[in-house]
Amino acid sequence: MVSVKTFCFNAFSENTFILESNNQCIIVDPGCYDEIEKKEIVDYIENNQLNPVSIINTHCHVDHVLGIKYLQEYFEIPFLIFEEEKAVLESVKLYAPVYGFQQYSEPTVDGNVKEGEIINLGESYWKVLCVPGHSPGHIALYNEADKLCIAGDVLFQRSIGRTDLPGGNFDTLIRSIQEQLFTLPDDVKVYPGHGPETTIIEEKLYNPFCGQKSNI
Repeated sequence: MVSVKTFCFNAFSENTFILESNNQCIIVDPGCYDEIEKKEIVDYIENNQLNPVSIINTHCHVDHVLGIKYLQEYFEIPFLIFEEEKAVLESVKLYAPVYGFQQYSEPTVDGNVKEGEIINLGESYWKVLCVPGHSPGHIALYNEADKLCIAGDVLFQRSIGRTDLPGGNFDTLIRSIQEQLFTLPDDVKVYPGHGPETTIIEEKLYNPFCGQKSNI
């Protein structure tokens, strides 16, 4: 059995997630920036006696990477991304000050996740889905047993990720949603990178950008 803890961090109201199973956890998209936010996520992990095993990012836009280096060093854990996202990460240091993040520190990438890879967490398993369009190396994480999907900035509640940033492409994003996310069971719970949780069926029926009829 796996659980998902959500934090809302930084000026972009970015969702950071802790995936938990059998006292192990993976930190996904740590956007914690100031000392209060950093303390909030560290306190949660330590107070719940969790053992962090890695940091994995769905993608590497500035609002999703602000806390990586701090947590990477604090817990001495590896940071993993999809290889095609490396250039996106490297560009953050160039524009982070423009958004007011003067104290941003670039993390070191320790390894890559691959499309279709199964990530073991305690007694749970997460599959890596390749879902480009918002960014070139964007991934989602899917837990089949508990019907959970960490979708990053691909699919939001009745909306989708923007595609006007470097490496973004609207047609590619819609294809990712249709082929990778909308092929999941309708009752899968979706955790987006911003905003509230949703489900696959809700977005099929009501998302104005990519809605379609349910397969049930």
